[in-house]
Amino acid sequence: MGREKTIIQRDISFSQKVSLFLKGLAMGAANKVPGVSGGAISYVLGFYEQLIYSFKKINTKAFKLLINGRFKIFYNYINGQFLLLIMSGSIFSYFSISLVLDYFLQHFELYVWSWFFGMILGSVYYIAKDFGVWTKTTLIFLLIGIFLGLAISFLTPAKENDNLWFVFLCGIIGVSGMTLPGLSGSFILILLGNYVLLLVDSVNAFLQIIINILNGNFAVFSDAIKIRYLKIITVFATGSIFGLVTISHLLGYVLKHYNKIVNALIIGFIAGSLGIVWPWKKTIYVFENSQYLIDQRGNKIIENYERYFPEIISLHTLISVIFIFIGFGLILAIEYYDKKRKK
Repeated sequence: MGREKTIIQRDISFSQKVSLFLKGLAMGAANKVPGVSGGAISYVLGFYEQLIYSFKKINTKAFKLLINGRFKIFYNYINGQFLLLIMSGSIFSYFSISLVLDYFLQHFELYVWSWFFGMILGSVYYIAKDFGVWTKTTLIFLLIGIFLGLAISFLTPAKENDNLWFVFLCGIIGVSGMTLPGLSGSFILILLGNYVLLLVDSVNAFLQIIINILNGNFAVFSDAIKIRYLKIITVFATGSIFGLVTISHLLGYVLKHYNKIVNALIIGFIAGSLGIVWPWKKTIYVFENSQYLIDQRGNKIIENYERYFPEIISLHTLISVIFIFIGFGLILAIEYYDKKRKK
């Protein structure tokens, strides 16, 4: 019971509610950007354990409460207020903040990746500084995490696959970025070949369907292409929910029994993932039949990235380094604010 009192927040102020919603925005936007982990954002912003704990409460007991109509008890039991605010912010960001990020990635790609690189570098510092004493075991898991992060960075992506069973699996894997700090779910979807299908085309089609329904245009349901995307995003969302609950239960157990080892692995994984967000890289697009393949928005479909070292003396390099420091400084500012808030 003592653990529940420290985790669950049933009565919080308006400013705290706004803060949770904004944290959800940040996590949701991060989940959609290849190379950036929503889990790492939640870790840095200080609500990772509460997130895992809340998802873990979605269990057999919770479903019994729901079926028996005990909605208020169910809501309190799963830490509903917290989950509602975080997930609302996360979902809203898919149709707002993430679109802004898409724009900046298209027009200022180098500087955006530099900012992300600085934030993740800052995240490694933020998590590692309070780790405590390193042992032989934790150092081994740190190295394992670094190796896994680097290995994922250099994998070759697969081709797009809209088989619904595979889409369901993508939902489970894709949402892992929300629960596993350092693992970018969107980058994994690129490796699986389904990033554009699931996080661009299907999301856009779903938004168009909602807009048509709100305008009273139900003819949209006779559009075979939009119905296909509706099926895909429904199965993907189902897989994501299933993944959130199952992975959270596993993480809840290992965090309780192997906290130091898990944190060492997370630190290593986040450090290894720096290879994914290395700012100086050339984007490689899918090229077939003498032409680039494009998505519904007319953008070229990304296949992978070719990394390189920048020119030492260059205005773009200088600006990029400044953005790295800005990203790192943002994490330090968050840390400072968090310490001040707790006093």
